[in-house]
Amino acid sequence: MSTLEKTETKPIASCETKTQLSGSQAVLEALIHEGVETVFGYPGGAIMPIYDALYDYNEKLQHILVRHEQGGIHAAQGFARTSGKVGVAFATSGPGATNLVTGLADAMIDSNPIVCITGQVFASLLGTDAFQETDVINITTPVTKWNYQITDATEIPSVLAKAFYIARTGRPGPVLIDITKNAQLQLFDYEGYEKCDHIRSYRPKPIIRQEYIEQAAQVINEAKKPFVLFGQGIILGKAEEEFRQFIEKGGFPAATTVMGLSALETDHPQHVGMLGMHGNYAPNVMTNECDVLIAVGMRFDDRVTGRLDKYAKQAKVIHLDIDPAEIDKNIKSTVPVWGDCKDTLPQLTALINSNDHSSWLQEFRELEKEEIKEVIQDELNPTSDVMTMGEVIRVLNELTGGDAIIVTDVGQHQMVTCRYAKFNQSKSNVTSGGLGTMGFGLPAAIGAWYGDPTRDVVAIIGDGGIQMTIQELGTIMQFGAKVKILILNNEFLGMVRQWQQLFHDKRYSFVNITSPDFVAVAKGYYIDGQKISERKDLYSALKTMLDHDSAYLLEVMVGKENNVFPMVAQGTSVSEIRLK
Repeated sequence: MSTLEKTETKPIASCETKTQLSGSQAVLEALIHEGVETVFGYPGGAIMPIYDALYDYNEKLQHILVRHEQGGIHAAQGFARTSGKVGVAFATSGPGATNLVTGLADAMIDSNPIVCITGQVFASLLGTDAFQETDVINITTPVTKWNYQITDATEIPSVLAKAFYIARTGRPGPVLIDITKNAQLQLFDYEGYEKCDHIRSYRPKPIIRQEYIEQAAQVINEAKKPFVLFGQGIILGKAEEEFRQFIEKGGFPAATTVMGLSALETDHPQHVGMLGMHGNYAPNVMTNECDVLIAVGMRFDDRVTGRLDKYAKQAKVIHLDIDPAEIDKNIKSTVPVWGDCKDTLPQLTALINSNDHSSWLQEFRELEKEEIKEVIQDELNPTSDVMTMGEVIRVLNELTGGDAIIVTDVGQHQMVTCRYAKFNQSKSNVTSGGLGTMGFGLPAAIGAWYGDPTRDVVAIIGDGGIQMTIQELGTIMQFGAKVKILILNNEFLGMVRQWQQLFHDKRYSFVNITSPDFVAVAKGYYIDGQKISERKDLYSALKTMLDHDSAYLLEVMVGKENNVFPMVAQGTSVSEIRLK
C-alpha cells in the first residue's frame, strides 16, 4: 500500500449515528461496508472529490494506481476471478469512463462481478457537451448488468448497496455507477449503510422446478452414453464439490469449456479435456456420439458448438443454468433445469443411479491416443530445434505442479496454455473467453495477484497482446505485485496469421509484428528479466522466474509459423475437427 503524508484527518462517520458526510465519503463508506479492501483506478477532474476523500481512507482502502483505465478494469476482473469477491474500479468522466467500455464488455460476457464508479460533470452541465462529458449511461447500457447515474448524494448508500448486490448475485456481471461532481461534494445527513439483500423486481436465482429435476434424472438414468459439459458456472456457484459428487456417482465423462478450466482438476480420471475450436479431439467428436448431453453452467457458445445444425442432433440435452436466458438460446434442451448449480446439482445427484460408464469413457481415451500421436507429442516434446509454446507450458507444469494461477492474454498462446496447463485447484484460470480481449493478460494478472497473493501468478502473453497494455509494468513497479510475466514471442500476430495461412492462401496481411527489447523495457521499470531462444535454457529460465522474489519478465522465442491444432474451422461441425 502506498503511503501519503497527512496534515489533517477528516472524521470518518460511524454508522451508528446520524452525521453529515459528503457524497464522496459515503462512496468510500459503502466500499468498506461491502468488504472492499482494494480498488483499481485512475483519478481525474470529475472524480477528484472521491480521490480527495480517499486521502483520509488510505489505511482502510488500498488504491492501486493503474496506468490506463482499461488496465484498471481488467485488474478488477482478475481480482474478482481469483478472490471470488467483487472487483472495484474508479475512473473519471469522458475518456476515463469510455476507456472502461472494453473491460465492461469483457466482464459482461464472462460473468465477472465488477462495480465501476465513474465521476461525471456537474448535474447542471449534463447535456451541454461540457468538458469531458459523455453519456456514459447510454454508452454502457449494452455491456453492463445494471447502470445508474447519481445526481444527489442522498442516493449514494442505497444505490451502491444495490450495485454490489446485483454484481455478485445470480449470474454475476459488471455494474457501473456514474456520480455527478455536485453529488460527490454535497453534504447530507448520513444514517448508515445497509447492505442490499432483496430487490423486488430482480430474482437472481430462478425457482427450481422439482419436476424438471426428476425428468432430468430419468433421462440420465436411461442413458448409455452420457456426456457432461461444464463451464464457469461451477466456479461462480462455488459448486466444485457438488459437481465432483455428481460426475463421480454417475460415472460420466466430463469436458470443460475454456472458462470452466480449473473447476475440476485436470488429472481427474473422468476429465476428458477441453471443448471447442481448439479443444481436444475426443470431447469434440464424442459430442456427436453421446445419447445424453448434460451441460452445467455453460452457455453453448459458438466456439463450442461449431455448426448448430450439426451439433449433438442425436442427443437428449439437459441444460443446468442460473440464467434462464441461456437455456434454449442456442441449443434446444430436452429438459431445462433452471437454478444455481450449487442447489440443483445435489438434488439431481440424489436421484441419479450410481453407475459405471468405463467402457464409454474408454472410447474417449482411444481418441485421445490419436490426438497424442498426431498433435500432442510433437507439441510437448518436439524433435526440431525450434521451441514450441506447448513445451514451454509442459515445463511450467513441472515446476508449478499445477498449483499456480495462470493468466492468459488472447491468441495462440492462450489456446495452447488452456490445452496444456495443469490446474489442481479452482479459480486458477484467468482468461478473456467470450470477448477475446488482447491486452487483458498483464493488468488482469496484477489484479489476480491482489486477489490471491499467496499463490504464484503467471501471466502468459503473446508479443502482440503485451504491447497493448505494457504500460501496466508501471503499476507493478510502483506497487510491487509479484507477477511473473512469460512472453511467448513468435514474431507474428499468431492466431490471425494461422487463419490467413489456412483460409486465405497464406496471404500474410499485416500480421508481422516488430517488438521492442522486452527485457530492456522491463528493466526501465526496474523489473528483472531475461530472454531465451534455446531449449537448453528453458527449464533454468522458468525456474529463475518462479523463484524470483518479485515481478519478473521472461521472453521465450518460439516457432514463428507453428499452428494450434486440433481445430474446428468456422462453419464446420465439431465432428469435423482437424488434427492437422
